[in-house]
Amino acid sequence: METINFGTLSIPSCPVDSYMEKFFESSEAPEIPILSKEYDSLKTALENLQKGNLDLLAMPAKLLHGKQLEMSEANCEVLGARTPRTPNMVLVSENKIQYQPKSGIILSQSKLVRRQLRRSRRGLRVLSPNAFIEIEKREKTYENELEMYSWMETLRENKEIDGYIIPRVIYSTLNISERRHTLLPDPQNLGDDHFLPSPYSDLLVILGRKKYPKKISSLFSEIEGETMWKIQNYFLGEIDEASLENIGMLTRHRQMSTLMTLAEKHKDLTMEQAFHNSEGESTTNEVLVEFRIETISNDGRRTIAVDRVVPYSKYEIAMVATEKDWRMVIERSQTDGIDFFNN
Repeated sequence: METINFGTLSIPSCPVDSYMEKFFESSEAPEIPILSKEYDSLKTALENLQKGNLDLLAMPAKLLHGKQLEMSEANCEVLGARTPRTPNMVLVSENKIQYQPKSGIILSQSKLVRRQLRRSRRGLRVLSPNAFIEIEKREKTYENELEMYSWMETLRENKEIDGYIIPRVIYSTLNISERRHTLLPDPQNLGDDHFLPSPYSDLLVILGRKKYPKKISSLFSEIEGETMWKIQNYFLGEIDEASLENIGMLTRHRQMSTLMTLAEKHKDLTMEQAFHNSEGESTTNEVLVEFRIETISNDGRRTIAVDRVVPYSKYEIAMVATEKDWRMVIERSQTDGIDFFNN
């Protein structure tokens, strides 16, 4: 078989080149000669795809948001996706959120996480890095994302702040020694705090020319990743960048046994009954697809959320219906004078 020219486009929070290198070296990689090359811009990568110098491109899904017209004009399309490895953010701090001192200062670049933290714990001073610089009258600039997080780590070491939020993969890259506390989407106990990841978090998509052989592109893709891309793109593809910053979204495949264990632990009768008939027998043996989406008010006091769990064979139908429900709930909140997106 001919050599596959495979390109990668990375950002610090989604190091695609590293992810694909590990895949190419694993036993799951296809037995095909692969020539890999790193690119530093989507424009250059698309040009090489269009000219045939490149067969496939792996890139962060978040970089494709708002750029799908450019992709189409280059005669390219999304051919696959790979499941996120480290989608959750972490808090770097001596203390967990609930044990932070009153009026403790936590910095987060993500507007969504700032709102989630305010929902989780009243009384914290949750600020963006830029807001902290203005309030403290600092003259600080940073060239890139890694410099910003290194600066925040210095602030924490000097006890000028109590902690900060950082992507898990960047935490590992910078070799930070302080404890980390992962912001998980599933609470330990029913009713506890949860933190849905940002849209497209650590999700990787694979681009290629239209009509490129599916049997080849599928060798680099994962079914769960494809599910995640289809759902998130359907819900979020037309949303502007500013509104996207206020949304948390989780999509994933789930095993029935895992969900039933959680339902029993949390005494969630609704979940237990959803996939069992009147005699207690399971109504499906399929993999389940879970999708959850939410937006939070700026002060963290109000949340709009929609959750669904459906069999894999029905997820596309459920996706369409759920998106309509989500849009209706958002429109109703705006009619009632509550705006989750412009504050």
